[in-house]
Amino acid sequence: MAPQTSIPPAANVLGTIGTVFWCIQLVPQIWFNWKQKKTDGLPALMMFLYAISAVPFGVYAIIQNFNIPIQIQPQIFCLLSLVCWVQILHYNGKWSTRKAYFITSIIGVAFGVIELVLILTLRPLYLRGIEWPLTFVGIVAAILLAAGLLPPYAELWKRGGRVVGIHFGFLTVDWLGAFFSLMGVVAQNTFDPLGGSMFIICIVIEGGIFVSHAIWLFRTRKLRAVAKAAGCAFDDLPESESYHVDVPRKGSIAASRDVEHVEIERRGSLALMRERDIEVGYRLSIAKNTIIEETESTKSGKSDIKITEEEVRPRLDGQDNQADGYGTIVKKASPAMTRPTFERKNTDKSIASMFKDPVW
Repeated sequence: MAPQTSIPPAANVLGTIGTVFWCIQLVPQIWFNWKQKKTDGLPALMMFLYAISAVPFGVYAIIQNFNIPIQIQPQIFCLLSLVCWVQILHYNGKWSTRKAYFITSIIGVAFGVIELVLILTLRPLYLRGIEWPLTFVGIVAAILLAAGLLPPYAELWKRGGRVVGIHFGFLTVDWLGAFFSLMGVVAQNTFDPLGGSMFIICIVIEGGIFVSHAIWLFRTRKLRAVAKAAGCAFDDLPESESYHVDVPRKGSIAASRDVEHVEIERRGSLALMRERDIEVGYRLSIAKNTIIEETESTKSGKSDIKITEEEVRPRLDGQDNQADGYGTIVKKASPAMTRPTFERKNTDKSIASMFKDPVW
């Protein structure tokens, strides 16, 4: 397709609006990552593919002579994507700040050099009518952009469709940026199918993320109402486990939930420990009922004491539970136990002084 010779004002306006959105699209996500000091649910591969896709996208937009705002978009997009990637390496990858920024800076400079070389190499070919190299670059940009939006779907599957770690402000602004940029391409004198396809891919795939979370909200509406009434988070409900796939990896929501549960036990939260009682077992109640039968022998003048103990069994009521500063201690049910049998040796001592409650 021949490059644009003139740009209508409407295309510049729409392209500028899209550029403004894409200039700030990742700012909410960057701020969210910094505030949370973690990036669970935000795939590092997504941000890295975003940054890579900006290189061929920028080459294609500049050689095709798109409106200036759309030519600037890929450069800003690449920069913000690399900043998010640094945060993921630092917060979840546990890289030092210096190491993460140093590696990312080298990669950013390499991306800039590659884009410049491609522009200087492909533009003369394109002006001579050899279009297939630039078309190939545009296809690669579209594939990389689509590939960058696929890792979030793997995270959605792990969490039953729930969006975790991705800020909806980022998704909304990104979607609006792609929409207005697409309108800017449409408003040009000739529509570029390949350039427009990159924006369409972004609109469709990000729209699917919104739909996935909306479906999750609908499916869990009753459980979320129960959690709200109980004054606890949705993830604290035992039933919420069915909406997660156990993925034993660092930074996964399963690991986060384990840390939260340890902290709950350490604080001794009575309300949440009662909820845990449903999962871990029953309260232990010790039934103390000693039957003492004494028969004195008329011949020897000594007493024989027979002590028979009832079996100690766990039961579900809350009687005889021990309590500490945090409330009732919840214990797992233990096997049935019995007390030993005693014989009285000294007739001068009373039965009460002979027998002491055993320590369990």
